[in-house]
Amino acid sequence: MRIVFMGTPDFAVPSLQALINAGHEVCAVYTQPDKPQGRKQILTPPPVKTLAQAHGIPVYQPQTLKNEDAQAQLRALAPEVIIVVAYGKLLPKAVLDIPPRGCINVHGSLLPRWRGAAPIQWAVIAGDEKAGVTTMQMGEGLDTGDMLLTCETEIGARETAGELFDRLAQAGAELLVRTLEGLDSVVPTPQDDSQSCYAHMLDKQMAVIDWTKSAHEIDCLIRGLNPWPVALTTLHGERLKVYAARPVDGKGAPGEVLVSDAKKGLIVACGAGALALEEIQLVGGKRMKSADFLRGHAVEKATVLGESKE
Repeated sequence: MRIVFMGTPDFAVPSLQALINAGHEVCAVYTQPDKPQGRKQILTPPPVKTLAQAHGIPVYQPQTLKNEDAQAQLRALAPEVIIVVAYGKLLPKAVLDIPPRGCINVHGSLLPRWRGAAPIQWAVIAGDEKAGVTTMQMGEGLDTGDMLLTCETEIGARETAGELFDRLAQAGAELLVRTLEGLDSVVPTPQDDSQSCYAHMLDKQMAVIDWTKSAHEIDCLIRGLNPWPVALTTLHGERLKVYAARPVDGKGAPGEVLVSDAKKGLIVACGAGALALEEIQLVGGKRMKSADFLRGHAVEKATVLGESKE
């Protein structure tokens, strides 16, 4: 099948590779423009561009698909179908109407739950027991098109958003190939809008830990924000990143340090229960196990995390 592929981040890479491996004719790849990254702000291509170039596939990086020139260019490629995987841009109706077999999206959730930009992270943050991938025929709304195929998986009790992200990227690639193989026989299923919820983009403001919440809720937040933007609190007024924690028994004022021991680690009271902080990092320092951290940093019992520095 002659395909134009639209995608940008790591999540889209397995899907593009799966299309190539399956023998489809990927005639072009559309991806976001290169962006500066890191402290030195080095201009860096998206992962999808890197893979496309390795296979000699033409790459297009328009700022928008809303103008006539971009749309004319896309029509000239004459794709039978457009595949969209985490592209990062909404497609206007003029683009949706170009391929005769339609535009198919691979979305990292069990739609209609978690429409939007960060469905995998929000599934973890919300404490969902299951996650998955859905392929759908794209419409003009945000992740509102008719569903084609789905696959689901249980979210591990200690699984981070990053780990689930990697698993669902592979699952999505496999589901995409199956969807194209059965495109003539798959019956599209409309989404039930009443069951939908929105997964808005992550930001650093939501990373601040509210210790009045339960240990379970905070644990889900910590796992859902790993690897980015990483849950955050303060210790003696200094920012402390929390990469991993584990709910344990304990009771005290929210944020109160209940145990501070180089062998037992750091245990902090929550609104209900407590958390054993397993991997932490003072901003500017190294990420390390809490037991190792305590060998070089004095943290007295009854210290309260999250308090501002006097």
